Amino acid sequence: MTQKVAVITGSHKGLGYAIARQLAQQENIQVVLTSRQEQDGLAAQQRLSSENIQVDFHSLDVTSDASVQQFTTWLQQTYGRADILVNNAGVNPTMQPEESSLLTVQMETMLATLTTNVLAVARITQALMPLMKAQNYGRIVNVSTEMASLTSMGSDYYPLAPSYRLSKVGLNALTALWAKELQGTNILVNAYSPGWMQTDMGGSNAPFTADEGAETAVYLATLPEGGAQGKFFAEMRKFGGAVTLAW
Repeated sequence: MTQKVAVITGSHKGLGYAIARQLAQQENIQVVLTSRQEQDGLAAQQRLSSENIQVDFHSLDVTSDASVQQFTTWLQQTYGRADILVNNAGVNPTMQPEESSLLTVQMETMLATLTTNVLAVARITQALMPLMKAQNYGRIVNVSTEMASLTSMGSDYYPLAPSYRLSKVGLNALTALWAKELQGTNILVNAYSPGWMQTDMGGSNAPFTADEGAETAVYLATLPEGGAQGKFFAEMRKFGGAVTLAW
């Protein structure tokens, strides 16, 4: 098989769907669309098919060891490889009233957010890494946020959002650690902030579309050999090109 295989988590809607759609339009990439619920994923696959965009689908719950193991086995048996992984699946409880203060934040919410936004990313990345190492090729893109930048956290204008911010700080750390471990290989790991988009998470008042938010993910998913490693990128539309953010 000469095509690269791209796995996008949580890709039945929103940003993940936009990333899957754009990657699938490239000639040499076979996209595997994923979602927790099979009916959601199959519906997304059908929408793309109606546009003459062909993707594969398999259900995947990144918070479940059993689901990740089943998915990895299927991927290996079906394609024998994994070239691109976009860790898009995530949760954002920022708009819950208790997330406005560290005095009221719920530990259960914080734990659930960390479980999905950090530990689940570690789980699926760990599972697919042997397939990348076998061919010394991989592009891993972690969807983060400017709200996770420790450099600007104390003075930015974003909500306090402790659960979400802490989880994305953890994701950024995971990105840096994977990059450190993979130095000298052709497996590149980077994070990026897609910005405020018109998705279920971002709401209809957001200034940009999910398609615009997907642009940087596609750029990082298709980096050439010797490309960026262990960096944190801003959304490209803001600066007119690939610009890194301070951790």
